[in-house]
Amino acid sequence: MATTSLSVYDRIKAMAATFRIKPGERVNEVELARTLGVSRTPVREALSRIAAEGFLIALPNRGYSARTFDAQQLMALYEYRAAVELGVVALVCERASDDALAALATLTDTHRDEPETDAQALHLLARDEEFHEHLARLSANEEFLRSVRSINERLRFARWLDLKSRRTHTRNDHPEIVQALRSRDVVQAQQLMRRHISHHLEHLVALTRAAYAEIYMGNALADSVELGTWPHALTPLVPEVPLAHAGATAS
Repeated sequence: MATTSLSVYDRIKAMAATFRIKPGERVNEVELARTLGVSRTPVREALSRIAAEGFLIALPNRGYSARTFDAQQLMALYEYRAAVELGVVALVCERASDDALAALATLTDTHRDEPETDAQALHLLARDEEFHEHLARLSANEEFLRSVRSINERLRFARWLDLKSRRTHTRNDHPEIVQALRSRDVVQAQQLMRRHISHHLEHLVALTRAAYAEIYMGNALADSVELGTWPHALTPLVPEVPLAHAGATAS
């Protein structure tokens, strides 16, 4: 069966996001089309879209190459993430219903703090992404939701490495964040969210070194995506509700 245009996009984007296409490596459209079993047209269309989303670099008249992995780029992404997520929690404090936040609190309490294996680290990472996307949904702002999803994808590899390298030093900040949201304390919620994000900034240089070892010596995140065990095998953190109803006025 021929690969559809959507699945071509999804598969190439996964390769770029997990650095299966190695940093700085030129993308060979012909080889990629052959691997995916499609013509070059859907590959070319997918590459253009993926580059526009920041996962590849467009080279004038020379196609595309994989993005680099460096501390400066990670810092920029984390600064962007902080700005977006502080805005998210402000709107959630204002708009989310008590019932929605109570449901979120119940489920975040079950998160595992110390992943002991790669599989557990992948699971925890997926849960963390779901938590942040659900918060964005509760803000009832489609632009925030789109931004958080994009940030999650672009930081996924870095955060996976961070979890692997700090197995016994991770912490679950989510319950405290949700408690502040339930109290409608926007200042406290933003302080906790800022702290939650800033944990990752302390290890950027070491993370950059670890990235290249992972990319070239055994990329477990890429393997998980290609095997279909990320993140589709997970039960959703909370049942999704239409965005229009996610941010019902707080009681």
